[in-house]
Amino acid sequence: MGSISKKLGVVVTGGASGLGLTMVEYFASQGHAVTIFDVNTQAGHQVAADLAKKHPEGKVDFKFCNITSWDSQATAFREVYEKVGHVDIVMANAGISEQGVSSLSLADEEEPSQPRLRALEVNLTGTIYTVKLAIHYLKKNTPDPKTGSRGCIICTASNAGLYPFPVAPVYAASKSGIIGLVRSLDRSLEKLQIQINALAPAVLETSITPSKALFEEMIITPHSTLVKGIAQLVEDPKVSGAVAEIHGENVTLRTHHEYVDDDTKANMETFWKHGIA
Repeated sequence: MGSISKKLGVVVTGGASGLGLTMVEYFASQGHAVTIFDVNTQAGHQVAADLAKKHPEGKVDFKFCNITSWDSQATAFREVYEKVGHVDIVMANAGISEQGVSSLSLADEEEPSQPRLRALEVNLTGTIYTVKLAIHYLKKNTPDPKTGSRGCIICTASNAGLYPFPVAPVYAASKSGIIGLVRSLDRSLEKLQIQINALAPAVLETSITPSKALFEEMIITPHSTLVKGIAQLVEDPKVSGAVAEIHGENVTLRTHHEYVDDDTKANMETFWKHGIA
């Protein structure tokens, strides 16, 4: 995709607040046509109106979308494509925390309660739906004559998907799942000339945490580093299947683990050759 000087069609899930809002503002400031997908109708419309005034060179729209619903996402994507005419960048960003003490940590219960899996449904299932729909619309694009790219998908994971996160194991599982999804899709999407990468932010101030007091004891990464990471992934079409860890002032690209031995690598290549598992 290279330089993003032309006006692109951008979709940002969870774009009405937090990291998503930073993404929306970045792309709007670049003059692109950005559509926010969110369940918060009031905030979504307000953000779209505010950013349209702040960045008149771009275009910001809002669509109600419940990312845990395939039908809701499919409808929203179709409407964006019909209105804008193309989808070039998809930020699969919407996510939630476990909102307090994890239901897996309640070890003193007399009878086990059913684990709360809402974080898994939103963060992982919702992202899978977003990625599936993004592929469908990105592959309609004519490859860029300079780079050969049809567009890119960037999924918001977390450094909790890279490191143990015992206070929120379901959240960690959802973010680890996103990293596995991105790394595993890279090779297939390469044939379609579509990039897919993930962001793994450290602690950035957002509305996802159940208590803002937590930030007072944390080392906070500025949102400007998130923007730096997004720009790096969008502007370099050679980067795909990577996880951009966003920490402090730095963006560190992490590739997948080295194979433990040649036999393991050979087996994985055999799966790829046959196309089934």
